[in-house]
Amino acid sequence: MIMKRLFPAKSQYIFDELYKSVMRNGKLMFAGRLLWRATQMHGDTTAIIYENRSISYKKLYALACAFSKKIIQRFALKPRDKAIICFENSPEFYIAYFALWQAGIIVAPVNTFLKEKELAHIIADAQPALIVTSSDRVALFEKTGLTLPPIVTEKDIEDVNESAVAEDSIVDLEPEELAALLYTSGTTGLPKGVMLSSKNIMTNVLQIAALLGKPAEERILGVLPLFHSFAQNTCVWASIFYGITIILVPKIERRYILEGLHHKPTIFLGVPALYGLLCLMKTAPLDSVRLFVSGGDALPDKIRAAFGLIYRRKLVNGYGLTETTPVISANLDEETVPASNVGKPLIGIECKVRDEHGVDLPQGSIGVLWVKGDNIMLGYYNAPEATEKVLRDGWFNTGDLAYLDSKGRIVITGREKDLIIHKGFNIYPQEIENVILLHPNVIRAAVVGVHDGDGEVPVAFVQLRAEDSGAEKSLRSLCLQHLAAYKVPRHFYCDTKDLPATATGKIDKKILRLQVANKGEV
Repeated sequence: MIMKRLFPAKSQYIFDELYKSVMRNGKLMFAGRLLWRATQMHGDTTAIIYENRSISYKKLYALACAFSKKIIQRFALKPRDKAIICFENSPEFYIAYFALWQAGIIVAPVNTFLKEKELAHIIADAQPALIVTSSDRVALFEKTGLTLPPIVTEKDIEDVNESAVAEDSIVDLEPEELAALLYTSGTTGLPKGVMLSSKNIMTNVLQIAALLGKPAEERILGVLPLFHSFAQNTCVWASIFYGITIILVPKIERRYILEGLHHKPTIFLGVPALYGLLCLMKTAPLDSVRLFVSGGDALPDKIRAAFGLIYRRKLVNGYGLTETTPVISANLDEETVPASNVGKPLIGIECKVRDEHGVDLPQGSIGVLWVKGDNIMLGYYNAPEATEKVLRDGWFNTGDLAYLDSKGRIVITGREKDLIIHKGFNIYPQEIENVILLHPNVIRAAVVGVHDGDGEVPVAFVQLRAEDSGAEKSLRSLCLQHLAAYKVPRHFYCDTKDLPATATGKIDKKILRLQVANKGEV
């Protein structure tokens, strides 16, 4: 099915009408009412398909209400307390999430791949009144050595009595209040808590709805980890807003993905690495899917092209950050453009490209992308100085280098912190990575800058499909064909081993920089 971009006027009309529909008592609806709203409108619709279980919206709401009542009575939780949620993808994540939200508790879903040090930092920072996690992770929390709040597990959820709770038991937080605390992946240091309000969340859900229009009888494949902002927006907030079915996949593993595809999803969301896996699989049953969306990391042209050749389907790319709740733009245009072109900003989002001094640059100039809108975070929790660095007069510094093309679309050229400056020349790693990925034996590539006597030089880490002693020579030759000499990596570290990655599949360049430093080579 061809996805046609709505005209801006039409999108604005849809956004305005949807905004009116989620007003309660003259205020924007509290995001904690999303599940209640879906139950009123789609109670008998299947909310979640998970392995051999199917749960309707009515049942999911009843379970959330019952669990909410149980933990509030048992632990005397108060509105605006905070609670950590740590589950792999499962119905229990949803039950815990909305049980807490409906009680006015601020939810803080955390990365299930974190170790004791990172967990200890988050617990000390968030000061949660409760931890809800799987029983196999209790020992990990205990290893932090901290005095912990009460911990409840999936066993406590399984034991709840599904007696419905009246609507008036929901505690409504104000639209501008903190509702969710999402900790960033921490690729540049310890995780920071991104503070999102109901207004942030509901605005971004409606912005996406205005772009796509109202879906009918959709089934979304929930394969990305739910603690991530991309998955929370699409598979928790937006899906429940629409009242569509979520086919939940426990992990990003081939067998689980195939089991999920058996249930015939119509929307597939993934990070580029996941689409790379589908390309390697070659015969994944994707016929039921009408919309494929890539987000969470830069989409290489090679993966998009390979996906199109193998499956004869278009891969749509979007762009956003946790701090923007998270979607800023999506490119649904039929025109073929490089994958770095991530489309026009969503309704209600303004964009500017500025230089290092904060001065606005003309259209077509590369600079730092700043965005403004009601989807922008409240700030970083307990970190006013870090907040001041990125938020100024309502504008948020994305930290991404970009330019706006002649049609007002955002074209991402890389992260500001990844920019390599060599003898006064700017080198954008993403440009080099896309050239390296042209090589048929290359699976993934990452370019980082390291210091030598003359400033910085690029070095490349390359994951090969098969061992090749001549890989560095052929890659250097390929780069010289397509790039200026000063952009060609000084070294190519080639191996068939996986490159280090974050929980969502993004290459962890912090680790790669440390590896170069440890090698002592430039």
